[in-house]
Amino acid sequence: MTRLYFDRALLQDGWRDQVTVTVSGDGQIVGVESGTAPSADTDRVKGVALPGVGNLHSHTFQRGFAGLTERRGVEDDHFWTWREAMYNFVGHLVPEDVEAVAAMAFVEMIESGFTAVAEFHYLHHGAEGQPYGDPAELSRRIVAAAATTGIGLTLLPVFYAHSGFDGGPPTPGQRRFVCDLDLFARLHASAGDAVSTLPIGGIGIAPHSLRAVTMEELTYLLGLHGSGAVHIHIAEQEREIAECLAVTGERPVDWLLSHIAIDRRWCLVHATHMTEDETRRFGRTGAVAGLCPITESNLGDGIFPLTSFLRADGRYGVGSDSNVQISLRDELRTLCYSQRLRDRARNRVATPHRSSGRVLFEAAAAAGAQALSLPIGAIAPGARADIIVLDPDDPTLVGRDGDTVLDAWIFASTHSPVSEVYLGGRRVVERGRHIGRAAVEAAFRRVMHRLRAI
Repeated sequence: MTRLYFDRALLQDGWRDQVTVTVSGDGQIVGVESGTAPSADTDRVKGVALPGVGNLHSHTFQRGFAGLTERRGVEDDHFWTWREAMYNFVGHLVPEDVEAVAAMAFVEMIESGFTAVAEFHYLHHGAEGQPYGDPAELSRRIVAAAATTGIGLTLLPVFYAHSGFDGGPPTPGQRRFVCDLDLFARLHASAGDAVSTLPIGGIGIAPHSLRAVTMEELTYLLGLHGSGAVHIHIAEQEREIAECLAVTGERPVDWLLSHIAIDRRWCLVHATHMTEDETRRFGRTGAVAGLCPITESNLGDGIFPLTSFLRADGRYGVGSDSNVQISLRDELRTLCYSQRLRDRARNRVATPHRSSGRVLFEAAAAAGAQALSLPIGAIAPGARADIIVLDPDDPTLVGRDGDTVLDAWIFASTHSPVSEVYLGGRRVVERGRHIGRAAVEAAFRRVMHRLRAI
């Protein structure tokens, strides 16, 4: 047993002082007591303790692509032009690159307060689209990166078969992503074997989008995988809406809710462009909205209707998606500010009893646990002992207490006050840096120098 002592912690029933957290040898919290005194066998940790948060949408390989698309071409620049540039980049990656870039992204996630991640993994094959001897070769690279860094992982192998809502053939740029149902079954089984070796991990499925999967394929996949997380991109772009209407006569979210039984194991990623009726219906399913505000801002996607979604009791969390920037704090801040800009009013998510920062943080923690289907997101018995610690001496946090600590971190800090992070009760971040960062960063640097020379 390990015992961690915190002067202040955010528990499921609110802020508590003098908190002792008892952790079993397998990293699970077995006891939480407040109003205690530290004992001789207790590791006293200076700072404000918060539960770790699940990153509910990531494509780690795109971290190696960050910053390479910020110049405008001869035509209007948007998601679809960005996607073509991404296809060109992905053609140069080899398995060792995928692992090194993923490990770097995972280190940055952990340092920011994300202690687990849902990796929406669609890069499967070799440069010409040929499967590897083990079709899950690149999935296994993601698992290896998770093992190196300690992050919790829900691996979501992506089924991707078509280039549009009409079931058309994939484009050349998509050849590294594409599987038929038989190949996907073999890939998924091998990836599941790999994930089972992690201290904390799970596997689900990710039909890429309604434009990449037919109704028949989606039905088959759901029948084959009756448990585990299900994530899907949906309604991210207005062009996507128009194309779906042209082929099906329905909008993407409307189509999905009308044809598929959506429940708590689903995460609808983006869902940016919804009608009021779609927003209400989605909110009532119990599924999670996977919001990626930094990426959605970077790509010019639009603004999610969060205030309307909350009126329908909708659940939402955040993810780093393209990983152009990796920061839990900035995802939450950007989400909140987008609502203020649209409505031209302040504190759109706050309640009479909880500040904006606390509402955002607790929503992300709870939805992250649900969407990843992992025991995370709470400092409570039965949860994994994933705990992030904010430095109380950070200038931004001095004189702050309770909810204002979260508000100061999310809205006022210019650098991260996350000083320590525990994964399964083991300290992996000290003074703001992951203990394995040096080796991971060195490998990442080698990859980036090689790619620059191509």
